[in-house]
Amino acid sequence: MSMNFDVCVIGAGPGGYVAAIRSAQLGYKTVVIEREYLGGVCLNVGCIPSKAMIAAAHFLHKTQHEAPKMGFEGTEGIKVNMSKLKNWKQSVCDKMSGGVSQLLKGNKVEVISGEASFKTVNELSVKTKNGDKTITAKYFVIATGSRPIEIPGFKPDEKDILTSTGALDLEKVPQKIVTIGGGYIGLEISSYLQKLGSEVTVLEAGGALLKGSADAECVKVVERKLKKSGVKVHTSAFAKSYKKQGNKLLVTAEIKGKLETVEADKILLTVGRRPNSDQLNIKAVGIKVNESGFVQINPQCRTNIPHIFAIGDIAGQPMLAHKASHEGVLVAEVIAGHNRVYDAKTVPAVIFTDPEIASAGWTEEQCKQNGHHELKIGKFPFAANGRAVAILETDGFIKIIADEKTHIVLGVHIVGPEASNLISEAVLGIEMGVRLEDLALSIHPHPTLGETMMEVAEAALGHAVHVINKPLTGAPRANA
Repeated sequence: MSMNFDVCVIGAGPGGYVAAIRSAQLGYKTVVIEREYLGGVCLNVGCIPSKAMIAAAHFLHKTQHEAPKMGFEGTEGIKVNMSKLKNWKQSVCDKMSGGVSQLLKGNKVEVISGEASFKTVNELSVKTKNGDKTITAKYFVIATGSRPIEIPGFKPDEKDILTSTGALDLEKVPQKIVTIGGGYIGLEISSYLQKLGSEVTVLEAGGALLKGSADAECVKVVERKLKKSGVKVHTSAFAKSYKKQGNKLLVTAEIKGKLETVEADKILLTVGRRPNSDQLNIKAVGIKVNESGFVQINPQCRTNIPHIFAIGDIAGQPMLAHKASHEGVLVAEVIAGHNRVYDAKTVPAVIFTDPEIASAGWTEEQCKQNGHHELKIGKFPFAANGRAVAILETDGFIKIIADEKTHIVLGVHIVGPEASNLISEAVLGIEMGVRLEDLALSIHPHPTLGETMMEVAEAALGHAVHVINKPLTGAPRANA
């Protein structure tokens, strides 16, 4: 069976389904091909289910440990019904996936469930449960994402060795779990499991947690909270092998040069993700892939074959859902002849640990690498924010970095409550070239967490009211 379209999108994750919908909105006959589930990894076994479980675990923790401080009694006996929690989590995913289905249908996008493979640069073969189909199109958009990286001796089976997929679909809370990898996925899942009652040990091969993923000062706050909560964190720790002993797993690791054994009920493998560029017959039809496995694209997301585009995880870092969605819209508009290129100044990043970390723009080191050697830096602690005090979430701070001469904001880094929501103001500010004065002079509502953005800008300028500033030199004095 042969079918012809204007636009064929391969992969219905947060990049693919967005590209398909926008293409259809622009008047193109569009098809999206998906081999697993609408919404992709993010919506079904990644971003959405993990945030649901993190929210549930955070709710339990606050009820058990913080509600008594407010005067609520009898909260100690709350138990976790993992089966019901799992069903609730799945209902969230199903609702979101159903929403994507309705959006595709409402925009008249054809949906084909099956495994796609390029036959030529103009033709796809799709294996479906009803037989093979041939798809031709004027334009193709590759949005097939990524998958977990494996390491020798720890092949995931989602029973003993879990990826994030298995860790978000547990039938019961493991008594002990060893997490291999101290990146954002490993720490997010470790945090939620610890709050549900697991004893967690993190083995990170690098010298620090979240290396390269977040501001180092922000990471220290999270690391302190992890250790305080009982999570055992080992850096410079290399997982070597494991063996089963009865119902237990014994993990052998080299920790700072010495071999040690750590007992676990489950092992969580989170050492990163790799692009799915070895699938879809991409290389065989001449689409170029770089040494890291990413499909090579230009600023319009075109591959070396002009009518084939690539977006999302398969097209390079950062491997984030919101970057993929942005590229999905961009590609559809490029196809339609709009004057669009990828020119975002910043792609915000959020890590849903406890407390959350969020960032936009550059770190201090990156600022200097990009020629900004003289900086104005301000920090404002959540402990000085009335709203944070009222909700018993005072760990962390907001940090702002600006050019010394121009006062243009170059980076904002937040560790604390609702960091994921607070960072959007910084994203808009950086895209618009905002100055410290713009934030400091904008009236923010009180009492809110959001007013910390105003306070930190004032701190960078040296005149914050709610923290002690260094004395300003040359300040005018009133006449006696």
